[in-house]
Amino acid sequence: MGKPYSQDLRDRVLDAVGKNGMSRRAAAERFEISESSAIKWMERLERTGSRTAAQMGGYKPRKLDAHRDFLEAARAEKSDITLQALCDRLLAERGVKADTSMMSRFFRRIGVTVKKRPWSRASRIAQT
Repeated sequence: MGKPYSQDLRDRVLDAVGKNGMSRRAAAERFEISESSAIKWMERLERTGSRTAAQMGGYKPRKLDAHRDFLEAARAEKSDITLQALCDRLLAERGVKADTSMMSRFFRRIGVTVKKRPWSRASRIAQT
């Protein structure tokens, strides 16, 4: 994601349009920015009165955190349940659509990992 233009450039464009009566497109050409930027900056100024850039990015709450108890209970009920089965059950019972990668990240984040690997020679010898 790119970063916003400097506040100085933003102010010069807004002053050229607002105080000097220049058109938005002419100001964009003069200051070598896109026409859409100059138009959006003026719209934001007229709508909110703010000359600063809007917030970029930020915290986005995770969808599955609200269903942690449900997912942990479903996993405890059947420990070898697949991620796809958990996704299907979550959709059927809670109406929340999730995919397997989202489910995998959720479980890794709360510290639940499952490593499937073939038996080692040592474990096979110990069983006999």
